[in-house]
Amino acid sequence: MRITPLTARRLASFRRNRRGFWSLWLFLLLFGVSLFAEFIANDRPLVVSYAGHLYFPVLADYPETTFGGDFATGADYRDPYLARLIEAKGWMTWPPVRYGSNTINFALPVPAPAPPSADNWLGTDDQGRDVVARLIYGFRISVLFGLALTLVSSVIGVAAGAVQGYFGGWTDLLLQRFLEIWGGLPELFILIIVSSVVVPGFWSLLGILVLFSWTHLVGVVRAEFLRARNFDYVQAARALGMSDGKIMFKHVLPNAMVATLTFTPFILSGSIVALTALDFLGLGLPPGSPSLGDLLRQGKENLQAPWLGIAGFLVLAVTLSLLVFVGEAVRDAFDPRKTVL
Repeated sequence: MRITPLTARRLASFRRNRRGFWSLWLFLLLFGVSLFAEFIANDRPLVVSYAGHLYFPVLADYPETTFGGDFATGADYRDPYLARLIEAKGWMTWPPVRYGSNTINFALPVPAPAPPSADNWLGTDDQGRDVVARLIYGFRISVLFGLALTLVSSVIGVAAGAVQGYFGGWTDLLLQRFLEIWGGLPELFILIIVSSVVVPGFWSLLGILVLFSWTHLVGVVRAEFLRARNFDYVQAARALGMSDGKIMFKHVLPNAMVATLTFTPFILSGSIVALTALDFLGLGLPPGSPSLGDLLRQGKENLQAPWLGIAGFLVLAVTLSLLVFVGEAVRDAFDPRKTVL
């Protein structure tokens, strides 16, 4: 793939912003690690060696009878009885955190929420679930949800802005009036009504938020298409008989993508905040799902357990700060007034 001089200048400008450059790598590292959450925090061993055979409970389910137990149900590797049976004829390799996102620690020395200890590094929540595991899984869900919401809303917003700006006239006027009416709808009230009718879930919540988030990019894309639709190269392509769709996609859209890419990190951070806020209010993911908003809500309801609120706040603050720094670096990279020294 050939890199144009303009792209090379933008990449060099992005690298010069050390804060944004390293924030991007740190965010990608944290997100990449969270994708393998099952290998970091799990109530199942990574590898079990029993009677000369290797088993991988983190990837597959095995009945208790496989390891000499009495029942054909799924093996509970935290059960001391089953652990003794396995260790008598083999060994187990556990992940760093021996708790899943919904694993309850029934051996707490104090009532939940329990403070940080050697077993639970950041303590437990009010149901005895490990905070570290909840943070890892909650961070992954938040970022994946934010990426999906950003991608879908950006595609719809860019398409709507392109149609408005390229055709103009009554098309632009009618869509602008529609956007004004749509933007005035009470989003929170609609979410409350919908959540009382539809069972909240990842995909249903994504669909509801897309209805209100696709308008973020319409304005900037519309302005770029309004500016570029009368350029000479666009007029020449139209005179040569090229279809409107090809002109929009091939000639005008690359210019509009500059503004789109500049706003993307900020839209992603806003998407993560939206999910966190809904989970905090109890309108987000189903109960029991690991989420940063649920952890913050528990911190508010359990002021005697400050580790809950502090842990959730730090993870959310670091995530949003990294995305903002990346967004600032991308904005500077696409700024034509900034040159590489």
